Amino acid sequence: MTRLIDPHLKKLAMLMEKMGSLALQSTNMSLDSYLEGKNVRQEAHKLSQEILALYDEVGDLTFDMMLRYQPVASDFRLIRSCLEVSYGFTRFSRYAYDITAVRDMFGDLSECKNDVIYTLSGEIKHMINLAVQSFATLDLEKARQLRTDEDLVDKYYSKHLPMLINSKNIKCALADALVLRYLERIADHAAFMGESVNYIVTGERHFR
Repeated sequence: MTRLIDPHLKKLAMLMEKMGSLALQSTNMSLDSYLEGKNVRQEAHKLSQEILALYDEVGDLTFDMMLRYQPVASDFRLIRSCLEVSYGFTRFSRYAYDITAVRDMFGDLSECKNDVIYTLSGEIKHMINLAVQSFATLDLEKARQLRTDEDLVDKYYSKHLPMLINSKNIKCALADALVLRYLERIADHAAFMGESVNYIVTGERHFR
C-alpha cells in the first residue's frame, strides 16, 4: 500500500542520486585536472553551484515531509541522513573546486613531484564512489570500509605533511600542503557518510 509520504521519499532518492553523480563528476574532474596540469576552475564552480541548488531542494523537501507526514522512525532516520549526506556532497564539490583554485593560483606545477597526491587521488576517488554506492544501496559493508579507507588517508597525510617543511621548492610544498588538506577533509566527509548509512539501517551512529 502506497503511503502519502512515499512519492516524496522517491523524489528525495532521485535528488540524492543526482547529487551523488555530480559530486563524483566534480571530484574526478578536479583531481584529474590537477595531476594533468589543466585549469577547470570555471567548470568546477558550475558543478558546485548545481550541487548547492540541489542541497537547498533537499532541505526544503525534507522539512516539508517532517511537517506534513510525521514520518515513522525508519523514515525519520532516512530523511535526517539525507540532509547529512547531501551536505557531504556539497563539501566534496567545494573541496574539488578548491583544488582547481590551487592550480589556477599557482600556475604551472609540472616541476612538482605528485607521487603522494597521485596515490591519494586514486584513494579519494574510490572513497567517494564507495560513499555514493553505500548510501544508494544501504550497504553496511561498503559503509564500514569507508572508515578503514579514511584511516589510510590520515596516515598518508600525517606522514607526508611534515616532510614538506624541509622542501626546497616552496611553491610545490605549499600547493601539495593545500591539496593534501583538501583530500584529507574529503575522506572525513566520506567516512561520515558511512556512519549515516549505519544510522539508517541500525539506528546506531557508530559502528560496533
